Amino acid sequence: MSAQDHAIGASSSSSSPAQLPDPIVAKGLSSLLGAFVREHWRAYLIAGLMLTGVAILTVWLPRQIGHVVDALVGRQIGMAALLHELSLMVAAGIAIYFLRVGWRLYLFSAAYQLGQTLRTRLYTRLTLQGPRFFQQRRTGDLMANATNDIDAVEMTAGEAMLAGFDGTLTLVLVIAMMTLGVDWRLALIALLPFPLMALAFWHISRHVHEAWAQSLDRFSKLNEHVQETFAGVRTVRALGLEARSERHFSELAGKAADTSFDAQRWEAAYEPAVGFTLAAATAITLGYGGYLIWHEQLTVGQLTTFSLYLGNLIWPMFAAGWVLSLIERGKAAWARLGPVLHEPLTVEDTGTVARVPAGEITAAALSFTYPTQHRPALEQVSFTLQPGAMLGVVGPTGAGKTTLVRLLLRQYAPSHGSLRWSGLPLSDYSLAALRDAISWVSQEPFLFTASVADNIRLGKPEATRADVERVARLAAVHEDIMRLPRGYDTPVGERGVTLSGGQNQRVAIARALLADAPLLILDDALSAVDTGTEAAILSHMKQARAGRTLIVIGHRLSALVDADHTLVLREGHVVEQGNHAALLAHDGWYARQWRYQQLQASLDQD
Repeated sequence: MSAQDHAIGASSSSSSPAQLPDPIVAKGLSSLLGAFVREHWRAYLIAGLMLTGVAILTVWLPRQIGHVVDALVGRQIGMAALLHELSLMVAAGIAIYFLRVGWRLYLFSAAYQLGQTLRTRLYTRLTLQGPRFFQQRRTGDLMANATNDIDAVEMTAGEAMLAGFDGTLTLVLVIAMMTLGVDWRLALIALLPFPLMALAFWHISRHVHEAWAQSLDRFSKLNEHVQETFAGVRTVRALGLEARSERHFSELAGKAADTSFDAQRWEAAYEPAVGFTLAAATAITLGYGGYLIWHEQLTVGQLTTFSLYLGNLIWPMFAAGWVLSLIERGKAAWARLGPVLHEPLTVEDTGTVARVPAGEITAAALSFTYPTQHRPALEQVSFTLQPGAMLGVVGPTGAGKTTLVRLLLRQYAPSHGSLRWSGLPLSDYSLAALRDAISWVSQEPFLFTASVADNIRLGKPEATRADVERVARLAAVHEDIMRLPRGYDTPVGERGVTLSGGQNQRVAIARALLADAPLLILDDALSAVDTGTEAAILSHMKQARAGRTLIVIGHRLSALVDADHTLVLREGHVVEQGNHAALLAHDGWYARQWRYQQLQASLDQD
């Protein structure tokens, strides 16, 4: 494969946090979170114990305040005892502060690992997918999966779970203290408005889920537009589409903002529901509590304690709304992220052979039909390529040349027939082994935002500058590089934007030569260079091949004169084959195309 594909393959096979749950196995959000909590039970246990301490201290404070109030009203406490009680309350407040900081540190350090794992597994999964997957998925959508969607799942694993635990525990303890520690009648009256709040929460949460699902989808479309615009900025400028693109961006940004605002608006509806419920409960408490005090069935201190407990219910109520919001957001995000992680690989990596030995490549009755088409792209293609030999593949547009390369790279599996290397089917080799054994240069190679030298040594990072310059000379690009402002240290810009098309292709050829794989595939990789440069490159490669097998696919037949064997494809079939002399003698498509190109070359010289 190309050097960048080789590098991506290496990164995808690198170790990821093995101790974290595998989202490929976890089909649902609840099972994913359950596996994650079980894996990190210590962090969640410590955070839960800290929250338990916070809850206990939180319900202890109002009770102590009530006792102090009753003691002050009855003049039963001295200054020393009062200062002691106040110091205990201050100490409890300080302890609550540090416990809250502590549980957040323990919890979010674990929750962030889930986000890291999801991003790593998503990246790994994407690098293993073939072209068919990316033809069906938008790049912006996948970027949104790796950012907003994973952030939402991460928040569900962290903030939502512990806020839910904290709120539930506080709610249970507070209601228990209100009922058993103060007055059960007052507690029963005060809780009457709460079923109405539960009904409101149920209604709001449904709308929150729908709003966040729309918001995430709109953000994905906005991402897609930005990515496409930046990738095709030259075309946008050449066609004068800047204003049109800006209008479309403004429209998408407006829709994304509207849906995000709608989601936030529904989330904000939790607060009025909580406020109304607590206001009603407070009014009922003060009215009925005053009645009990008037009839000497309740003390002022007890009513103070009860009122403080009622205030402590504010957090559990807000926590309930916040948790529901985060859960609905996480469910909406997982509905988008889960299918990507569970999408079957277009070509399964089931091979067990870890190295491709030197040997011939054979295709026997090879046929392939693309999943979305009915007509075969290749049909009954057979050939044998000896180690160190050169195979040429030519034919008109749509003949199946690139399809043959995709089968060799195992981007697709053959529909019928077999494709073998050293006697074994390609499927017997691991994808990593094939990546190590193949260097592929496409017609439109990809260069990364790095220096020229770094792009060349991408597949072999340990290569010296001398090695880089050697392959650059073989690819006839050394002189061009030396004319750049900083030579080999010149940044090429994103996608090689600072270089010409021919320079891009030659840098990619140099990169493939440096990788030193036993099979080199040039898929119309000389289309952007002139015939003189093409001849120089092929001459250098012939001298430096040193037993390397070469497959050259092209339209200019001058690049295939020295091929040991050439296939002429037409509509997926091999219509001619042989060496250059034999194909000329056959006087078929190859011979006619050769005469035409020779005539055109002579006219260009004139």
